[in-house]
Amino acid sequence: MNFGHPLLLLTLLVIPVGIVLYLLVARRRRMRYAVRYTNVDVLAAVVATGRPWRRWIASGVFLLALAALCVAVSRPHVHRLVASDDATVVLVLDVSGSMQAVDVKPTRLAAAQRALHTFLAKVPPRLKVGLVLFAGEAQVATPPTSDHALVSEAIDEVAFFNGFGGTAIGDALASAVQVGLRSAGVNGNSVSAAGATRSLTSYVAAPKRQASTLVSILFLSDGHQTRGILTPLQGAERARTAGIPVYTVSLGTTGNTTMRGFPPGFGGGQLGPGGGFGSRGLAPDPKTLRAIADRTGGKFYRARSAGAVEDAYASLGSKLGRRPGSTEVTDLFLLGAAGLLVAAGLLSALWSPRLP
Repeated sequence: MNFGHPLLLLTLLVIPVGIVLYLLVARRRRMRYAVRYTNVDVLAAVVATGRPWRRWIASGVFLLALAALCVAVSRPHVHRLVASDDATVVLVLDVSGSMQAVDVKPTRLAAAQRALHTFLAKVPPRLKVGLVLFAGEAQVATPPTSDHALVSEAIDEVAFFNGFGGTAIGDALASAVQVGLRSAGVNGNSVSAAGATRSLTSYVAAPKRQASTLVSILFLSDGHQTRGILTPLQGAERARTAGIPVYTVSLGTTGNTTMRGFPPGFGGGQLGPGGGFGSRGLAPDPKTLRAIADRTGGKFYRARSAGAVEDAYASLGSKLGRRPGSTEVTDLFLLGAAGLLVAAGLLSALWSPRLP
């Protein structure tokens, strides 16, 4: 916690001064009572039936209220992640045939769609979000926009995407990098990787490339690469050079499952280079996705169930699009001081000793 006017914290010295004055006044008051009420038996009865600890509680609450007011005038701030108006997150979703596997209920694709909606519900309202869909090739479904309802509609319509057969992880990453660079004001088609890095110098924070950067990529896939021009690590290298962290999610259990629309026991779904179903079947490739995250400074998530993938996206939705900052909490201290003052007044009215 830091303070806008730290010198005003010296007002806290009012509290010990107040305690000393209170003790002096209380002592003089006791002396006056001793002179006015000379009947020792009456005074003894008052002391015996009273509860002195009540008086101390009321006084303590009042002093806490005074301390809260002293802190409030110092304009306290707390460190937290705050929304960045310039941030962009590019969602990349695998929509290949294997996403119809039912090992993740109801299907991998349906579970991923729900997780993306959860992500949109968690992110800051002004965050720009784009959506890239891919199978054998990549396609931009929605460019980065703060209209999250538009992105949500595109997520609901992913079943109509025709990206041919296969899984092109590297090409999808390269496409997402271009989308992110354009959102950051850099033409991803006309500048070199080195030029893009220089152009992003004022935007991309921290050499550790964490979620405080201007652009982040959230990438979900459930299989191995079977098509495409770039390898997964070549696509990751483009993201790393541009300073864009890639957060990867590997969805699915093993290849021993079935796909919706295919007979039980069918182990295909991941198209091979020749257009047929490859021997890798429906098994995800967490090793490659972890390597992509490690190379770009992102984070890898392994999701074997619908709940796990939704938790991953909920966690990322609470972090991406934000940067370290501070928020003033003066109002909270003023509200707390007001409540304590009311409580002190009520306690004092209820518990103050009454002499005959």
